[in-house]
Amino acid sequence: MIDTHTHLYFREDYPDGGVGAVERALAEGVSHMVLPNVSLESAEQLLRLHRLAPAGSTSSAVGLHPEYVDRDWRAMTQAVFDRFSEESPVAIGEVGIDLYHDQTWRMEQMDAFGDHLDRARAMGLPVIIHSRNALDDTLHVIGLMGAERPKLLFHSFTADSEDARRIMSELPDALFGINGVVTFKNAPELREAVAELPLDRIVLETDAPYLAPVPRRGRTNESAYLRYINDKIAEIKGVAPEEVENATNSNATGFFALNKEYRS
Repeated sequence: MIDTHTHLYFREDYPDGGVGAVERALAEGVSHMVLPNVSLESAEQLLRLHRLAPAGSTSSAVGLHPEYVDRDWRAMTQAVFDRFSEESPVAIGEVGIDLYHDQTWRMEQMDAFGDHLDRARAMGLPVIIHSRNALDDTLHVIGLMGAERPKLLFHSFTADSEDARRIMSELPDALFGINGVVTFKNAPELREAVAELPLDRIVLETDAPYLAPVPRRGRTNESAYLRYINDKIAEIKGVAPEEVENATNSNATGFFALNKEYRS
């Protein structure tokens, strides 16, 4: 299995910098983990884990999370990309628009998202999108790119069937990252959306340390818990867990252009 979104490098959640969490994930059948950046401060932690992890087990993604966007976003974004200048990230992310807590920097977030999309197009990389209470703005910014947009992944998709259909209609090639929320008792609308999503549009993610799936809910999440998400999707779709695993591995491998050894 491939965890397409995990922050195992957060020191406050993983005192050893995530090394043990990577080892536990590998022992539980997770073959590869994508580590998306969030801020300039997190970049050093991310890159340290990426370098310490077993060869081929992790990849990095570069970007500035929308919650870190303010009036100085241009300088901060450039500083983040400079920090990754000697790396080979597999994606731009996680980036986008988040209006859940505060709309103060809405316009700056939209501008920063557009800037990241432009960088992705220039670098030939896909984009991991964070969109929270902001689907209209997110789709508007993407629409400004026209047909030359990069490949897109809606990370932590937890909305309903209506939003899923809208995204698929406007962005026929976009992928959906499904995480532990799909196992929560209070998420029936997400399960209905997952039932409608074709398997070739889904990838697995934990978003660790957040959103630990049932039966680990309430704990610090880890990539090692990815199997619970895979199996819940299989249950929803009425297929064997191996079918979901094979499909999501293929989707993730193609989206991130991962090497063949990351697929199993």
